[in-house]
Order: sequence, then structure tokens, then C-alpha cells
Amino acid sequence: MTTPHKPSAPRLLMLPLSIAIASALMMAGPAAQAQSLVELYESARAYDATYQSAKLQYDANLARADQAKAGILPTAGISAGASRTNFENTVPVIDRSFNTQNAALNLSQPLYRPANWATYQQAAKQVDLAKAQLEASDQDLIVRTSQAYFDVLASQDTLAFVRAQKTAVAEQLASAKRNFEVGTSTITDTREAQARYDLVIAQELAAENDLRVKKIALDQLVGKTETQPKPLAAPVVLPPVVPADIATWVDQSAVLHPAIRQAQSNVEIAELEVNKAEAGHKPTLDATASYNVTRNPSGTATTIPPFAFRTNTTTVGVVLNVPLFAGFATQNRIRETLSLRDKAQSDLEGARRTVAQATRTAYFGVQSGQGQVKALEAAELSSQSALDANKLGYQVGVRINIDVLNSQSQLFQTKRDLAQARYNVLLGDLKLRQANGTLTPDDLLKINALLAK
Repeated sequence: MTTPHKPSAPRLLMLPLSIAIASALMMAGPAAQAQSLVELYESARAYDATYQSAKLQYDANLARADQAKAGILPTAGISAGASRTNFENTVPVIDRSFNTQNAALNLSQPLYRPANWATYQQAAKQVDLAKAQLEASDQDLIVRTSQAYFDVLASQDTLAFVRAQKTAVAEQLASAKRNFEVGTSTITDTREAQARYDLVIAQELAAENDLRVKKIALDQLVGKTETQPKPLAAPVVLPPVVPADIATWVDQSAVLHPAIRQAQSNVEIAELEVNKAEAGHKPTLDATASYNVTRNPSGTATTIPPFAFRTNTTTVGVVLNVPLFAGFATQNRIRETLSLRDKAQSDLEGARRTVAQATRTAYFGVQSGQGQVKALEAAELSSQSALDANKLGYQVGVRINIDVLNSQSQLFQTKRDLAQARYNVLLGDLKLRQANGTLTPDDLLKINALLAK
């Protein structure tokens, strides 16, 4: 058992923890080169392959929707041809060759085509669907960028706290060695401090590697090298959840969430698909017009004597097509679309339930995180007081070296947990807005206001 000791106070002077932590944080990188969250998000928006893929898919969906207009617009075409005919007749004897040249302009305008009109209406719903899909991708990019941003900050904090702890433990180890040399402490204090120092070295190596990995992930996301996120400005004041009513968040999600809007668009598209299938029983009516020019430079087989002539033909009319029987294909197509419509409605209800549950979970997660921050802030003060008391007790001989080391570990662990909890709250607020579908790039401005200048 280690006996209490009373070493001389001058030999126990250690680097204050606040200075050690500040020095370690300064090693994270120069503030002048740091980027804000909004800056890195803009870089990710222009570089991230997943978002760019979603944006190109959105452009393709818009072009596909525009194609549906063709079914209700007129069509026009020009055709032309030339031929040579060899004509032989025995009675009377006729042996003649002649050329024929013709050109035609054909026009058609749908007058009543319910299937085409339903397709055109579907195009508008598909545009809404494409917008909701792109919005969901943008929200996902915001969260992914923020997650990578805070992961780097958390790793930097962890490394800074470990290095500050290493400095403090090194001072404690040196003090234990000096006290052992003068006979005021036992070898146990030295070995305990040495063991704790070796452990901190291992933690430092792990923290350095974790920071390296997190920075690589952020660099890959934003398309930059050696990114340096700006840290939170001190003192950290986290914004409250506004509105502070879970029912409001859930109600917003039922109207604004991209997943629900996509499901609603799918229901409307399925309804129009039923209309298209039912149109298989209905007649169609088109207006047609044509203008045909036929020219025979050397006459024809019946022109005696041969002479050149030209024929101009204009035709205007309507074409009515009435379906009678299609082998029960139309009836079965209607049955299929009705089932798909019911499926889309079930998917919509499922999306509403899922979004509502996710919104409630995210809301309570932010509230819990804010409570953890307050508790850890109080725990930080208590841990600092406990460390100060143990240091004083060690100086006067009522505490042993391991007590000081344990207090130091507890304080640094609390500081690390507090920093992580703050990042979790900020990220949780973004995830809450994503969960109810109201997340926009403007929400990053509030976090930017909390960062160091």
C-alpha cells in the first residue's frame, strides 16, 4: 500500500490544464486557412458524385416529362420520292419509259385522345416527383457534409484533449520520479504514472489515426485537400429547438417531407394510369390534312402523245377509330392499374407513418442531447473541482498519485464527451429538419454563426 506523502510544493508545479488544452487545440491548424460549414457544403454540392447524379437524373426527368406533350400537339411530316417506270404493251404496241416525282405534306391533330391527355397530366406530376427527389438528395448532402464536418472537429478535440492529458500525466510522472528520488514517495507512484502515460500514448496514436481518416472522408466529400473546419466559438451557446412543440414538427412533415410528396405524386400518377387504361374502351378522333404534288415530266403510259403534267391534291378530314374487342387486354390492364393505384395509396400511408415516427424520434433526440450537454457542463465543473482538490490533497499528503491521475482522466473524458454532445445537438437539429422535410441550406447559416471567425 502506498503511504501518503508530503512532497515539497515547488516540485509539484504542473502546466495548468486550460493552458495545455489551449495549446493542443492550436496545433489543429491555422485559423486563417479554416473553412466554414457553408463553404464546405457549397464545395460538396459542386463535387459530390451522389448529388451530381441526382441532379442529372432530375434534368432527365424534366426532359422525359416534356416528351408527354407530343401526344396532344399536332404532328407534321414531309415525304418526297422519285421513280422511273418501263411500260410495255402488246395490243396496241406501247413501249414507253416515264419518270414520276411526288412530294407530300401531312398534318395530324389529335381531337379526342383521352389516353394522350392523361399522359400529359402525368408529366406534370412527374415534374413534382422529380423536384421532391432532388430536394431529398440535397437534404441528404447537407446532413452528410455536416456529419463529416463535425466528425473532424470531434476527432480534433479528442486529439487535443489526449495531448493535453499526456502533458499533464508527463508532469505527474516527472513529479513522482523526483519524489521517489528524494524518498518522499514509493515506486508505486512512479509505476502508476508510467502506466497511465503509456496508455495515453496509445490513445494519442489512435486519435491521430482517427483524425487522419475523418479528414480524408471530408476531403473526398467536398473535393478539396487539407480541409480545416472552423471550430465552435467559445463560449458555446446552443440554440433551442424552435418551435418547441413536437406536434408542429409532425404536422409540417405531413405536408413538406419529400418522401411524402413523392408518394403523393405516385398516387396521382397511378390514378392517371387508371384513366389511361380505361381509355382503351373509348374512341379516338383526329383531324388530318395533306397536300400532295405529283409531277410526270414525260407523261405516263396513258398520255398519247406524251406530255408533261402535274397533279396537286389537297385532302382535309377527320379520322374516327372505335375499339371493339382487344382480347380482354383492356379489362386486364384496368385491373392491373387499379391494384397499382391501391398499392401507391398504401405506400403513401406508410410514408406518412414512417416520417412521423422519424420526426418524433429526432425531436426527442435533440431534446435529450441538450439535456446531456447541460449535465456534462455541470460534470465538467465538478471534475475540475475534484481534480483541484486531489492535487491539493496530494500536496498535503492526504491523496496519492493515482487519485490525481484518475481525476485527470475523468476531467478529460468529460471534456471530450461534452464537445461530442454539442456536435451531436447541432447535427441532431439538422437531422430533425431533415426528418420533417424542412431542411434547407439556409439552416447551415445558423451553425456558421456559432463558428470561430
